[in-house]
Amino acid sequence: MLKIYNTLSGKKEVFEPLIPWQVGMYVCGVTVYDLCHIGHARSALVFDVIRNYFEYKGFKVTYIRNFTDIDDKIIARAQREGLIWKDVAEKYIREYYSDMKLLGVREADIEPKATEHIDEMQNIISGLMENGHAYSTDGDVFYKVKSFGDYGKLSKRNTEDMLAGARVEIDERKADPLDFALWKSSKPGEPEWESPWGVGRPGWHIECSAMSMKYLGAPFDIHGGGKDLIFPHHENEIAQSEAFSGKAFARYWIHNGFVNVNQEKMSKSLGNFFTIREVIEKYPCSPDVTSEILRYFIISNHYRSPFDFSDHAMNSAHAALDGFYSLFQKIDEIKQLKAPNKEGDHAVRNAIIECKKDFLEAMDDDFNTAGAIACLQKFKKEFNTNLNQGISDGCATEIESFIKGLGGVLGIFQVKPDEWEFSKSNIIIIAEPGKFVIEGQTAELKHQLSDKEENLLTKGDENHPTIPPLSKGGQRGGRPGLSNDEINRLVSEREEARKNKNWKRSDEIRDMLAKSGIILEDRPDGSTRIKR
Repeated sequence: MLKIYNTLSGKKEVFEPLIPWQVGMYVCGVTVYDLCHIGHARSALVFDVIRNYFEYKGFKVTYIRNFTDIDDKIIARAQREGLIWKDVAEKYIREYYSDMKLLGVREADIEPKATEHIDEMQNIISGLMENGHAYSTDGDVFYKVKSFGDYGKLSKRNTEDMLAGARVEIDERKADPLDFALWKSSKPGEPEWESPWGVGRPGWHIECSAMSMKYLGAPFDIHGGGKDLIFPHHENEIAQSEAFSGKAFARYWIHNGFVNVNQEKMSKSLGNFFTIREVIEKYPCSPDVTSEILRYFIISNHYRSPFDFSDHAMNSAHAALDGFYSLFQKIDEIKQLKAPNKEGDHAVRNAIIECKKDFLEAMDDDFNTAGAIACLQKFKKEFNTNLNQGISDGCATEIESFIKGLGGVLGIFQVKPDEWEFSKSNIIIIAEPGKFVIEGQTAELKHQLSDKEENLLTKGDENHPTIPPLSKGGQRGGRPGLSNDEINRLVSEREEARKNKNWKRSDEIRDMLAKSGIILEDRPDGSTRIKR
């Protein structure tokens, strides 16, 4: 049973669509005057996952996401750069699509532009004037806020508290300071359209009412956007839409939380403002890998909670994804072995059933992506635990399909395993004595350790503090140091002990290596992965 936190009621509610197994969802898109930042990325990803999950559960979704392609900021940028306003809007619409493609965000079913719906806006404005909810002054049309008795029901604000809201303009022509513009007379050089009230252009709020009701009717199921839009934008949408139609507007309101950067609210004035492009270009991986890391980081936080963006957070997300891509590489190895039924199959298949149940429970609880990812992490641990017992190639194929299926709901695990770029770590795989594979390369790239790699393994350096350098007397961080030959000999001896089911000796060697800071992970093909 899917429950959604409804901003309108202030509580979680069981989702009941107007039409069984169909969902109509409208989400406020971007104002196209600049490149998208990570706040835009969060909103786009949140509602992309929500749409994905509805479809995963069998709903037919009609998803509308608009473009605000006429606005004061667009006009100001065009004037500043000596461009035509429409060219500015079209440029940043193209850039938006490029950014969303990088993030793996699917296009909405309908992506209307404000300037293509002027007639619909004027129709609503005329209706509001006819029923006494709006008035015209000097070519401008304003909405009478106090004519709508339920004004404030979304934001839970009193009218006395509302003057501090965003984009509330002080204008002496207003009958009341709270009234907001439905239509603005154009200044010289600004874009304009003919209207019953004179040439001008629409106000900001009216466009979303016009486009959402045109494509979804009234009422419709879900209206979404960032938390910053609750007041005044969404509050004003409700007022003008319900005053015009006489019906409820949207039934469930979903709002994603803010983005902080290094524990401060992201702001251009603070100099902590990052576009999606800057994040992709800054992080030392390919765009596809970096985009998935950013996506994983964003959805690992519950959509309603604020989250803190930082290098550390990105690195943590990268490390978490490393674990999954290591799992995919292990699956590929198991599939190549074409092993028959193994002892670990039963436990892993039970873990699949449990993981799916927990995943659905998490997502049904207000799209709790953080909880869903925790379920996948738990399954990964179960998989690794059962590697020692062995897993068949048939079971491995089931695991791959299962994990990637749930990952597809979240939009992750989209990079080919052999193209994944592992975070820099001091991890090597001993495929057989004397041969090594650096973690992050494919299993086929076995090679003798280079002088540089061997030196790093045994001595470390100032750039790799996680491998403490050898101190006098051959000690590493106060623990006995081991040479490559010693590591090889012990690992080989332990593998032989395991083949002979001499578990006591196997454990003794594992403990001996652990005291030197070396952690072993046994792999299905008999090789051993070590961490220093």
